[in-house]
Amino acid sequence: MRKLRAILGVKGSLCLLSLAMVVLALVAYTAQVTITPTKLFTIGATTDSWTVYVNDYNETRYLPNNGSTPAGSFPPNGPPALASPNSFAFHVSTGADKACAVNITMSTPADNNTFSSFQITVKNWAGLAWNDIDIYDAPTGGNIKSFIRGTNATNDFGYVQHPVSASTYYVICVTYSYDLVDTTSQVTVEFQYTPLPQ
Repeated sequence: MRKLRAILGVKGSLCLLSLAMVVLALVAYTAQVTITPTKLFTIGATTDSWTVYVNDYNETRYLPNNGSTPAGSFPPNGPPALASPNSFAFHVSTGADKACAVNITMSTPADNNTFSSFQITVKNWAGLAWNDIDIYDAPTGGNIKSFIRGTNATNDFGYVQHPVSASTYYVICVTYSYDLVDTTSQVTVEFQYTPLPQ
């Protein structure tokens, strides 16, 4: 401290003291922001089981399904509800200021050595029934795709567009052909959904 005083001298010490007084005399203002995260996306069924047959061609299965025979061959009975996760694949609810796109891809695709096709489409609940909806090639819309190719030969994906101020349930529909081999080992595929608020 003595060395600092000697280096600064009387004038330097007075300058530092004056600067400290100015800093102490400044008025500080603060603003507080309360941040409320809001969830747009709710996943429904996370597991399901289907029965497929060797030489099935252009057959359809649903995620989730209604327990029909063969297993998976019909969509869940409506109306879907958040309290019943097995009544929908996913649910999106948006406010007046936010739309949402949902990317659908296969994190574990179907094997193209056993499935000659695995075509994914999406339906939404329109009050009385499940209806086909458009799938796009980009989160902001882009071109309409007929389906998402769900085999490991393509790594394909698609987007569902969900508008502002809407609450909608969705199911996954797969049209497949299991017609390349007569293997009856169990197969596991995994659908991945990524919500993208817009």
